[in-house]
This record gives sequence, structure tokens and C-alpha cells, in this order.
Amino acid sequence: MDLNNLSCKSARNICIVKTLAKLGHFPTRTSEKEAWFLSPLRSETQASFSVSLVKNLWFDFGLGTGGNTIDLIMLMKSWSVRETLKFLKGDMSSLSFSPPDIEPISKEPEISILDVQIIHLKALIDYLNSRNIPYEIGRKYCRQVWYRCKGKRFFALGLENYKRGWELRNKYFKTSSRPKTFSFFERQSKQLIITEGMFDFLSLATIDEDLVQNSDCIILNSLAFLQRIKMLIPKYEKVLLYLDNDPAGKKAAGSLLNQFQNVTDCSNSYCDYIDLNEKLKAVKNP
Repeated sequence: MDLNNLSCKSARNICIVKTLAKLGHFPTRTSEKEAWFLSPLRSETQASFSVSLVKNLWFDFGLGTGGNTIDLIMLMKSWSVRETLKFLKGDMSSLSFSPPDIEPISKEPEISILDVQIIHLKALIDYLNSRNIPYEIGRKYCRQVWYRCKGKRFFALGLENYKRGWELRNKYFKTSSRPKTFSFFERQSKQLIITEGMFDFLSLATIDEDLVQNSDCIILNSLAFLQRIKMLIPKYEKVLLYLDNDPAGKKAAGSLLNQFQNVTDCSNSYCDYIDLNEKLKAVKNP
């Protein structure tokens, strides 16, 4: 079987995103490294089918399976390898895969904190307003942080983390200073709130300030820190999760629900939105 010398190896180099487009499937959102689709293998309303733009591999979070271009076409069409290669053989040149040029991220630019102040700059107050966060809420939990990066001076909203590093946000940049870890507001409460990011937390404080004020609160700042906070969960009577409504957030929530009896997933309260801030903006700007 030569099929005009099309081998499995060369067929795997056919771009999955371009192949899906040829079949009428287009991404709902795209980042630097990933494209997200409504699954071509089943019916769904929220995209949970991911394609790596770096490795040219797909994964369906709903099915818990993934693979290369050949695997995908075989599943979509219920074809054999031979039938799939025959289908792909005309697309080697037009649909060939080439990974994007991505700058190495192993070494992030060093950030040095210069000054920490009460929020007063108009640009940061306007930024809070654009996210529908009242100034009083932003001022209570965040600071105006001046920092240096690559020899230049910048300012941002800052949320301090558990190890005195800072999550830094302004209209144009999203970064953090070292050490990076989760943020923790401890009030000796028997209830713990866990949010994924800074604006999820600020949004929850805007929506229900009493809930936030009467709870211990963890802002993960990255799902990568979920493992670090698991040891804290058993000491609480109730743990409320407010993670993103995306595959990674759903997977993280599912993991905690399976491990702990005191955990409640609260993402249904913003089920039509990717996160709490998206809902807050939509509700205040109908």
C-alpha cells in the first residue's frame, strides 16, 4: 500500500486545524498555542475539543481521548487507516503543518517591585471600571504597584500572594513578580472560597461582599497551584469553588469534587459565561 507514497508519518504532518476547516469545523477561540472547537465527534454547547498549534495534536476533554490527524479522521468518518490515507493524500501541500514561531518562555523577564501605593491613578481606576469592579472593592484588596521590567518603569493593579509576590494587571499587560504562588485571605472562617484569578475574586466580592468577608479566600493565580492548596481543604466545613467554565477549570473542579466531600462547585451560577467577571460585565452592561 503506497497510496502515491503517502505514509502514516507524512499524513500526521497534515494540519489538524486546516483539515477541520476543510470539513466545516472552525475554532470558537484561539490562543498562541491552542485552538478550541466544539467537538466534531459529539454534540456539545461549550468548546472542549483542543488542538495544539505547537504539536499538531488534538484532545477531546469530553471523551478523554486524543491523537493525530489520522486518528481524528478515522473517528469522524468511521474509516480504516487505508481509507483515511486515501482521503488525506491530496492535502499534503495545501494543509501541511508548520508550528508557529513562539519565543522561549522558560526565562521570563525579571520584574522588580519599586513601590506599592493605595490605588489613585485614573488609568487604573478606569481599568477597574472597565471590568465593572467598584473602586472601593479594588482599593480594599489590591494596590497600585510600580515595577521595573527590561529597564522600563510600569504601573499596574497588584494582588499580593502568599509569598509576597504580586499578580500584576493593567489594560495592556498581565504578568507577575516572583515568587509566584496563590493568594490567601485568612479570616479564621469555617468556609473557604477558591477562585481561579484576581478578577474572579474581585467580581465575587462585587456580587456578594458579605460572602467574601465571612469566608477565608484563596485566589489560585494559576491552576498549577491547585496541588499546593489541597492540604488546606479538609480543615473547612465547606469549600466553594468558582473556577472558569472551560475544560481546564471543569477538570480541576471535578478532581476536587471526587477527592473531598466538603467541596461545592458554584460555576452553575455563571454557567453561560467563561468566568465570574464575564458575567458581571454582561449583567451590568445588558
